[in-house]
Parts: sequence; structure tokens; C-alpha cells
Amino acid sequence: MATGKRHMTDRDQPAMVPEPGNLQMRLEEALHNLSLGIVIFDRDRRVIFCNRRYVEMYGLTPEQVKPGTPTSALIQHRLNLGLKVRMAPEQYIRERVGRDIALDTTVQEFTDGRIIAYAVRPLPDGGGIATHEDITEREELHARLKRQYELGREQEEALRIRNVQFDTAINNMSQGLCFFDSDHRLIVCNDRFTEMYDIPPDKVGPGTPLTDIVDLRYEAGSFPAMSRDEYLLWRTNVAVSNEAKDSIVDLKNGKTFKIRHRPMPDLGWVATHEDITEQRQAEVKIEHMAHHDALTDLANRALLNERLEQALARFHGGQMVAVHHLDLDQFKAVNDTFGHPAGDKLLRIVADRLRALARETDTIARMGGDEFVIVQAPVSDPAEATMLAQQIIAWISEPYEIDGQQASVGTSIGIAVSPGDGDAPDKLLRNADLALYRAKGDGRGTFRFFEPAMDEQMQARRIMEQDLRKALPAGEFELYYQPVVNLESNEISGFEALIRWNHPEAGQIPPSTFIPLAEEIGFIVPLGEWVIREACFAASRWPEHLNVAVNISAAQFRGSSLLPVIVNALAACGLHPTRLEIEITETVLLQDREATLAVLHQLRALGIRIAMDDFGTGYSSLTYLQSFPFDKIKIDRSFVKDITENAGSLYIVRAVAALANGMGMAATAEGVETAEQLDKIAAVGCTEMQGFLFSKPLPVAEIERLFLSRFPKPVAAKNSAVA
Repeated sequence: MATGKRHMTDRDQPAMVPEPGNLQMRLEEALHNLSLGIVIFDRDRRVIFCNRRYVEMYGLTPEQVKPGTPTSALIQHRLNLGLKVRMAPEQYIRERVGRDIALDTTVQEFTDGRIIAYAVRPLPDGGGIATHEDITEREELHARLKRQYELGREQEEALRIRNVQFDTAINNMSQGLCFFDSDHRLIVCNDRFTEMYDIPPDKVGPGTPLTDIVDLRYEAGSFPAMSRDEYLLWRTNVAVSNEAKDSIVDLKNGKTFKIRHRPMPDLGWVATHEDITEQRQAEVKIEHMAHHDALTDLANRALLNERLEQALARFHGGQMVAVHHLDLDQFKAVNDTFGHPAGDKLLRIVADRLRALARETDTIARMGGDEFVIVQAPVSDPAEATMLAQQIIAWISEPYEIDGQQASVGTSIGIAVSPGDGDAPDKLLRNADLALYRAKGDGRGTFRFFEPAMDEQMQARRIMEQDLRKALPAGEFELYYQPVVNLESNEISGFEALIRWNHPEAGQIPPSTFIPLAEEIGFIVPLGEWVIREACFAASRWPEHLNVAVNISAAQFRGSSLLPVIVNALAACGLHPTRLEIEITETVLLQDREATLAVLHQLRALGIRIAMDDFGTGYSSLTYLQSFPFDKIKIDRSFVKDITENAGSLYIVRAVAALANGMGMAATAEGVETAEQLDKIAAVGCTEMQGFLFSKPLPVAEIERLFLSRFPKPVAAKNSAVA
């Protein structure tokens, strides 16, 4: 143990040992250079010794801490600096100086944000020794690590001092501490130093050369990845430089130490050795988390860009880089059916399957949600990208066993290959995304390579998006209305409102072109609100036995605006709620089903009719009929189209009509175009029809001229203007 006690060896000579007075001066000088503030006081609570760190820490003058100064004055000074206490300052001082000196360790906080670790130990003569360590930065680091990643833990404790001697104080430090003289011989080291390097304590003592200590470390295996001579030369150069230096040393035993070297005035030096292994491990983990997806541990977007840039710089000439952008088909159905935890498990399995397909030189990244990117590098021919894409589609489409249940998804892939499709990461990723958009549009479960025409189509889509946003204030939208005929009375029972876009340059754009885009960019919400107001206003001019039907998108149910919009539209034009019918598809109920059902019940309570549109085209329509009492089922035109030639279509229409009649709902057949179709739907029990056989959708003026001219117009309701 090297703690100031001398261990005589054959090499030791009395002349080599520092004189007691000189040693005392060196120790005091060392204490002045410690990062700890130290105060020693007698039994009367008066200062005996105070090091420079304490004076600097609290901004004191030498006169304020001279020997004989009452410790109460030092406490009062700390209170003046903003020391936070839970009692009156006078009472706090009495508590501190009035009780017997006992072992005490605490953390003191100041209003300026500083945090000081304070420890006091009694001395045999009735006095005591107190240490003050500014741990503000350390505490801030710990708090940040704990707050962000919950991985940090306290790495240092307040130093504990056992007795009055200075080397006892340094032996309670959490760092290894050693003093060397100008001849590179050990003056003193603490127990922590020998523990950290697994050095036998009886092998080191005052006068031990630095070379011997290095040899002992190499014998113990606590040395860095360099030779003994290289390490000795490095540390010797640091010592003779007479400059303060901090070094991080990674040892072969897996530990990491931080060495703080500080020169002494007599050309010796003091060094502290701190074990920062856990801190470095936490930093490595934080670095990993910053560049990897938390769910799948794949590369994230930041690391993907870095790896893609490296691949483009590395592979050139005859070598190419292929970027595969893929997302999962039917993944949302897995989330909705089995829950998000099951969806997360599926994503992890997908990540494992992609890892099994990729090479060491490839990079797999999760872009968020169910989107992934694979950087395939290098490839010598696009056929290699084709082969990988085919393997991905095959492997991803294999069934998934999740918590005892089987799920299935597919994938669509867009591929861009450098340098033809781009030589920069952002361009390759963008072009792969465009190719993915085409793959999904071509039916999903397939892959497409980027083509320049895709970029042109996307530019056209952006232009349409801009025109779409300007069209509503410009008054370019118009509602057409198609009659709905009651098959029992052969009279019109109402009209379905259908939107049209009269583009100033392109002419009339069909809804199938712009409605999906409006839903994708969120424009369907303001557009849908306009449709509701316009349709209600038009219906308010019709005879009271006629209803108006409006299609409501799933996006309009998100948020809380749909119900107020409908209520305000009805009130503005004076239309009775029972004359309004809203049509929804089952996709509306797929998203936040409980909230959507709550809104539907509120609308139903007002008297508004609710119809299930496109019935039979989804996979869970019957489930939704159980969850809500719809007023009407609209049978999709795809079944009506083949009803006269396809027995399967006829059976489906008959079954749906019987189901609707049995549940007290109207059954409306859409897309009726021939007399034969009309006869069939009437024979199987449909109660209403809608289609070109009776009338195509027409502007409101035409509807009123052709079908409503024999009815007197109702008196306009108060506040009937469209909002």
C-alpha cells in the first residue's frame, strides 16, 4: 500500500526521502492543486487550514479564510452566495456550528445552479475536516443521461475522509492519485491508484521509479495497446512538458481511464486516474441510439445518408449502387386487426428477414412506419438489384406467426441505380421513392425501376396539388346530383351530391383523379366542408320529401370539426336533419373506430340518416353492420354490372338485399344502366336504384328543370346563404 508510509527497499537511501518539512510543503501544495476545496477547523470551529480551491470556489479573499476565522463566517458567506437551505439562515448556522462534529455528507445547491458535494469528518482532537467538490457539470451530465436514455447512474460519491492526515484524505478519493518528483520517482500514491491498476501495494512506495510502476502494470495486464517502451516514452514526454494535459487511455482489459496530469512548481507532477468505463459505454450506447432505429436496431435515416454517401464515393467505374425503397402492403390491416404491439413484432421480423438477405457491404435502414431502404453496394449489373428485389418480395410475403396468430403482408419496392439515376444520396432516395410510388400504383407486391417519366408524372402531380388548393377559393368546384329512385313508388326519393372540378385549362377533371390526391394531402377536409354546405343549401330549395346524400371521407372524421360543420350547415339553410344523408365506406371505421362510432351516433341522434357505401368491397362489412344501425346499404356497382350474366353477382345482390331488409335498412343498387339490371335488382329485393338508366349526374339547375319543375319551390329559410 502506497499511502505515505515508507517501505524500505535495498534501493532506498535516506538521502532520497524528502525531509518532513519539505514533504509537508509538497503535500500542502498538492492539496492546493486538488479539485476539492478543503477546510480543516479546530474544536472551537475556527479555521486551521484552507486550500486554494476552496477560496476560488466561493470567491473568498485570504483575509476571509485566514487561520482563526470562525466557520460560521464561512457558512454565512455561502448563504450570501445563494446556498439553498430549508430553514432560516440564522437557524441553519446555529444547527451547523452548535452540534457535535460528526460524520456528515451532503449535496448543497446554490441559486446560481452550482451543486457542491460537501463532506465533514471529525478529528480526534475535537476538530474536523471538510471537503467541498463542485459537481455541477457531473450532475448535469448524469441528469441528462438519466432523462434521455434512463441508462446513466451516478458514477462518483462524495469523498470520505477518515482522519486528520492528508494522505488519509486522498485515500478516500474516487480517483487514483499519485505524486512524482522531478526525478520521476513516486512521492506518494493512494489506495485507489494501486487498485485501479491491480498493483500489489507492497511493491510501491516513496522513491519507486516510474519505470518500475509501468513494469508492474504490464505484469498485471493493466496496460494500453502499445509496448512498454512506447507507453513509458509517452508518459515521460507528458511529464517533462511541464504542461497540464488530460488523456483518455483504453486498456487491454476493457477498462477506460481518464488521466489528468498537472505539473508541480518543483518540476514534479500530480496525476489523477479516473475510471470512466461506464461513462464511455454509455456514450457508445448513446451514439448507437442516435444512428439506429429503436424498434428494429436497423440504421436510421441519418446513418443511411452517411452510408449511402460513403458507398457512392467508394464504388464507381464499373460498380454501381442500387437503392431499394420498400414499404409493406396491408401492414395497416395487421395493426388494426391484431393491435400495434403485434405490428411492432412484425416489423422486427421483417428487419430480421432483410438482414438475412443483405450482404456485409449492404446497409438496411428503417425510414419510419413500415418503410425500409436497402443500399445494395456494389452491384455490377441491374440484374443483381432485380434478383434482390424478387427475394425481398418472396421472403416478406411469407406468413408471420405472432403470439399464436398468423398474419400476412406483402411489399412494394422502388429501385434507383447510380450513376444513371443519380450520383447523390438525396437524388437516389428521391428517385427510388418515385419508383415505389409507381410500384404501388401498379398493383403492389411488385418492384419498379426508376424511369425519367416518373419524375415528370410527379411534377404533374405537384402542379395538380397546387391547382387543387387554389380551386376552392377560385370557385372552380361544382356539385352534380344523381337521382335516387324508390323502386316501390317509382318516384325520386332524393339525390346524391357528386363533386366536379371545372379546371380553367384542363376542363372538367373527374373525381377519381383529384379525390385521392385531396385525401392524401388533407385538402379533402375543407373541400368536404364546402360540399356539405353547398348540398344542404341546394336541398333546402327542393320539396320536403326529397333528401340529399353526401359522401364523407375518413379524413373528415379525424378531429372534432365534422359534427359542428354539419350542424352549422343545416342551421344556415334551414334544412331539417332528416333530409340529410351521409354516406361512408368501411375505411372510415378502420381508423379510430370507437371515436368514429361516437360521432355517427351523435349524427344519428340529430335525425341524420347514415348509409354504408360500396358495401361488399371490403373484408369486414358485416362486422360494421353489427356495430352500428345503418339506415341504408348501397350495393357496389361492381356487383350490379354483372348481375344479368354472372350468377355469383346475382346471389350476392340477393343476399345483401335480404340482409338489409331483415335489419330494417334500405338496399340501394348503384350503377343500374339497363332495364334487365333493373328487373333483376327489383326481383331480388332492392328498394332503391341509382344509375344512368334513370339519369346521369347533372348540375343542380338541370336537376331542378328536369325533375323538380312541377313542384312549387319552398319559401327560403332564414339565413339560407351558404356559409
